Amino acid sequence: MRLLWVLPLLVEAHNKSFMQHCAKECDCQEELSANCTQASLTHLPRPLPPQTELLDLSHNQLTHLPRRAFIYTRHLKTLMLNDNNISSVADGAFSPLESLMRLDLSRNRLAALGTGFTLGMGALRELVLAENQLTALDSHSFQHLDSLLRLNLSHNHIHLVQVRAFGCLSTLRQLHLDGNRLPSLGNGVFTMLKSLEVLQLRGNNISHIDIDTLTPLTSLALLDLARNRLSGVHFKTFLSLQTYSTHILLRRNPWQCDCDLQRVFRKLRSVRRLLLDDYDSLSCAEPAELRGYLINQVADELCVAEMVTVLIITVTVLVTVVAAILMAERKRKRRSREKHWTDGASQVSYDS
Repeated sequence: MRLLWVLPLLVEAHNKSFMQHCAKECDCQEELSANCTQASLTHLPRPLPPQTELLDLSHNQLTHLPRRAFIYTRHLKTLMLNDNNISSVADGAFSPLESLMRLDLSRNRLAALGTGFTLGMGALRELVLAENQLTALDSHSFQHLDSLLRLNLSHNHIHLVQVRAFGCLSTLRQLHLDGNRLPSLGNGVFTMLKSLEVLQLRGNNISHIDIDTLTPLTSLALLDLARNRLSGVHFKTFLSLQTYSTHILLRRNPWQCDCDLQRVFRKLRSVRRLLLDDYDSLSCAEPAELRGYLINQVADELCVAEMVTVLIITVTVLVTVVAAILMAERKRKRRSREKHWTDGASQVSYDS
């Protein structure tokens, strides 16, 4: 009974101790969280309770994170650094944070990720790097993130993703690359992403996808390719998705409406595991006479027009061949008659 009476006093003493170690710019809560948002901070606040599990440093004026920046708060599980002016992160800046599960660096000024950016973050589940200034991803960008489930890289300036850039992310389930500048998707880009369920590529400049690019994505449930520059696509590109069921979004691409495209979509729609959710809203960009028309409105006519063209060409060729044969036959008969007359005249002259 005495223990039950003492326990609340111990908890209260612990909470008071936690809040006493809080920097003046921050509000340290009893739930082991430190709220330092909108405090005009240009440097990391000191001191902070070492037991802190959630640290919110969003909406400040931080520009740089030094090596081992969070060594005094190594128990962090959530770290919010969004909406600052961070342009550089030293290698090993997060290395003490072995329990960190969520890191938000969105809306900063990061143009590149160092080789040691991910050091010590083996427990991380979610990394948000949206709305920065990243231009390229290489094989060193996301090392050590063996437990990552969600990676948000949306609305950067990424135009290059090297082969195996995501090679260490075998547990990844969601990858957001929407709103970047990717021109194409080559083979090997998504190698090792066997657990990926959501791939967001909306709003890039993608005009070409290699046939085997999507093959490694054996768990993919959603593929968003809307608002790109696809004018056509190879049937085998999507057929290589060996999944139970994949929803594919393709609207607002400049489709070249011809018989080849009609064949591709007809085949894709016959594959039950591939679901073209927005097929009824896909529209033609070319040829000019079909611009603005929905593909499903003209699909039945695309190959008919091609067949008519082929038929006209075939008939024209046949007529030309027949005419050539007739002309050749006439010339042969003329030469035969002329030869007969010549031979007859020669015979008459000989008899005389």
